[in-house]
Amino acid sequence: MLIVFGGLPGTGKTTLARLLAKELQATYVRVDTLEQAMVRAFPAGTEIGAAGYTVAHAVTAENLSAGTTVVVDAVNALEFVRQIWRDLAAEAKTALFEVECICSDAAIHQQRVEEREADIPGHAQPTWQEVEAREYEPWSAPHQQIDMAFNTPAAALTLLLAQLQATHPQSEKIWQD
Repeated sequence: MLIVFGGLPGTGKTTLARLLAKELQATYVRVDTLEQAMVRAFPAGTEIGAAGYTVAHAVTAENLSAGTTVVVDAVNALEFVRQIWRDLAAEAKTALFEVECICSDAAIHQQRVEEREADIPGHAQPTWQEVEAREYEPWSAPHQQIDMAFNTPAAALTLLLAQLQATHPQSEKIWQD
């Protein structure tokens, strides 16, 4: 199964994606981690562009081909990027579960963005102004939306697991192993 998270920075997607990956004993692929590794590997000023997503796609494809459930953690701000994940699931002949994390309270979202610290060495967190200015297209395909403004991570995980079980009962083995 391929589980793809998306959402603006500061919405809680990394927290929730990590919890879900741990719960399911799934492979966890975080685009920010891959991008930061590339920043460290290449000469200063090298433009990374879409390379993080390209590498994440390859790592995900490899793990899916090995029969592993994969949780992808990325902003996935544009519809064409989300479609690439959908195409990968179809190519791998595996179930797809898409999750969009939102933070419906702008004050809480801003506070989270402004107060959080990078958990990847050298990674620069975006400012609130950068988050607000970021292009973010609406989702066109069916997906689960989790509002992290008023849910604790544990409560959000419980909701997400219920949604996963309801929408993908054939994949029940992934959370019972």
